[in-house]
Order: sequence, then C-alpha cells, then structure tokens
Amino acid sequence: MDDQYTTERDSFGRLLADRQVWRQAATIPAAGELTARWLEGRSQYQPGTFTPDIDAETAPIAGLLAELNRNGLFTKESQPGLLDGAGAQRAYVTGFCTSESAGRLLDLSARTEFVTVAHAPGEMSRASIPVTLQEAEIVTVLGTSESPIEADQLQDWSAEANEALALVLAESWYVEIFDPVWGRDGVLLPAVLDALTAD
Repeated sequence: MDDQYTTERDSFGRLLADRQVWRQAATIPAAGELTARWLEGRSQYQPGTFTPDIDAETAPIAGLLAELNRNGLFTKESQPGLLDGAGAQRAYVTGFCTSESAGRLLDLSARTEFVTVAHAPGEMSRASIPVTLQEAEIVTVLGTSESPIEADQLQDWSAEANEALALVLAESWYVEIFDPVWGRDGVLLPAVLDALTAD
C-alpha cells in the first residue's frame, strides 16, 4: 500500500484505508469491533456516518459504546441524556444484533424502567417516540425500524461497507433502547452492557 493511498480521503474526510477494512466485515461482531475502533479514535471511517470522527456529544459515552459494540450490539445511533435551557434529551442507543441479544434487551425492558423497542428482521414499523426536544419542538424520535430490507438501503450498506454485511443486517434484529427520564445520563448504557454480558 503506497503512502498516497494511506492518506487519501473521501469527500467527507473519511480515510479510505480505514474503509478497506470494512470490505471484509461480514458479521455483527466484526462490524462491532470496527465501530469500537472508530469510537476510540483508532479509525477514521464509519459506514453511514459522514464524518471521520465522533462528535463532541458522543465523546463522553464513546468508551461505553465501544464496549456495547464488542458485546453483540453493532450500534447505529446514540445520545446522552441532557437538560439545558434550550432543550432536553433522553439517553438512547440503537443498533443491530442477534435474536439472543434482542431477547436480553427486551428482558432488560421487562425488569427495569428502560424501554426497548425491538424490530424483527424484515419488520417495517413507524412509531414516534420523542427523545430530543429543542425549543419545545420534537427533533428526534425513535420507533422506526432501520433494517436494510429495501433495495436502496441494501445498496447504501453495500456501498458503505460490503454486500455480505448488508445481507447480514437485513436478517438481524434492530433495537432501540432509551431511558424514559429526560436528561438522565450515565445509567442506560451500563445497564445495556450488563444485559448483553449477563450469564
């Protein structure tokens, strides 16, 4: 690999050498490990995230997110709990997983106040659970399945990662877990990790 290739970036500033590794990721654990590396700043490419690095809001929770990715939840989106003068956020995390992991996260929802919305492979759902308010306006909602079951979604995942991973994700569960308490932080992600790693 020549030096030009190892420093070449796409139009979003993502490092193309790091993208090449995603061409080999064909399982949820492999995608989770690569996502953990990105969260830790050891990679500058993440499929579907059009920036080479995590944002400032994610930095405080990046370590826990990396652990989730290494324990069966290939995370897609997340945010910490937050309260400020202009708005409020509920802590949440979403991602792809196996049916066993989805079952553990549904059990977490049954045992605690945390809410898990689980979407079976191929399921299309359109719910609207507010998780971010800005100036009294709802700006982020959960409840919509994200499985790449439609042709354009499969094509996007194939282009950003590879076709094999796109097909695996199409057959995976998609889960959304959130803390119902507005602004509370530091509680949800450890509970999700405990649920995924419990014997």
